[in-house]
Amino acid sequence: MGDADELKTVAPGRTRVGWIGTGVMGASMCGHLVAAGYEATVSTRTRAKAEPLLAAGATWAEQPNDVGAQSDVVFTMLGYPDDVRSVLLGPDGVFAASERGTIVVDMTTSDPALAVELGRRGAELGLHVLDAPVSGGDVGARNGTLSIMVGGPAAVFDAVRPCLDAMGSTIIRQGEHGAGQHTKMVNQTLVAANITGVCEALLYAQRAGLDVEQVLESVSTGAAGSWSLSNLAPRIVRGDFEPGFFVDHIVKDMSLVLAEARRMQLVMPNLALVQQLYVSLQAHGQGRAGTQALIHALAGLSNVDWSSAGAPNANPTK
Repeated sequence: MGDADELKTVAPGRTRVGWIGTGVMGASMCGHLVAAGYEATVSTRTRAKAEPLLAAGATWAEQPNDVGAQSDVVFTMLGYPDDVRSVLLGPDGVFAASERGTIVVDMTTSDPALAVELGRRGAELGLHVLDAPVSGGDVGARNGTLSIMVGGPAAVFDAVRPCLDAMGSTIIRQGEHGAGQHTKMVNQTLVAANITGVCEALLYAQRAGLDVEQVLESVSTGAAGSWSLSNLAPRIVRGDFEPGFFVDHIVKDMSLVLAEARRMQLVMPNLALVQQLYVSLQAHGQGRAGTQALIHALAGLSNVDWSSAGAPNANPTK
């Protein structure tokens, strides 16, 4: 890594921000930076997804290297580790075109080993790199209340903190390169357990003949309370399976956790089971549904039909 004095001051009206990846969460996250007064250059696979940002004043770039060449700080919010590798390290990638001193922040949930590699490769080029995956889903992205888990040098974290503050409310540096990604692996392990419990509980309430909405009112504020119960259970009850976070992406995240667990000789049977339930959703064409669609996989195991608690119908997994 370059010397700390090479770090550029980050502030609205002074810092040129680049953003790559405007999906379910990325568009809102970048929107907060634009609203805060940062000059932004945006690129994504489908330009239509960036149109609201362009209408708000962002500039379009065709390729990742164009973003790198025009930015002081580049953020990526992508789907998979291979996307991160291509966008940052590819021949037309950000690293190839960025000036020394540029800060690169990967907010994708990705492979911890890749985060370490990015930190090393960036240092060779005089770039400052952070891994900074997030939690909070589409709601947290829209509200600017994400939890942001950061790995990388403290000086770089401090420099880019004004941007992170625009997107999140809990922002913690966990350690050096890769530590942010490892923390996100912990987060996803907890998420998997929580959403499974929520879905099983809703199925129990329905089978017992209870008013599911009334049950949620009773249990949401007690010891059983969780983010999944408060945010995803109401969607399930409404029959709303639009993605705040894709099934495809939670399968990818759990695969990353399980790979790290094998490397560490750590047994995680609950996570392995939940991953298989989500893979069954992919097999039934629900990979682009929200993670709350797990209710369908669990309902199928008990031959329960579910669209919503108030109006169950044909099992979508059949």
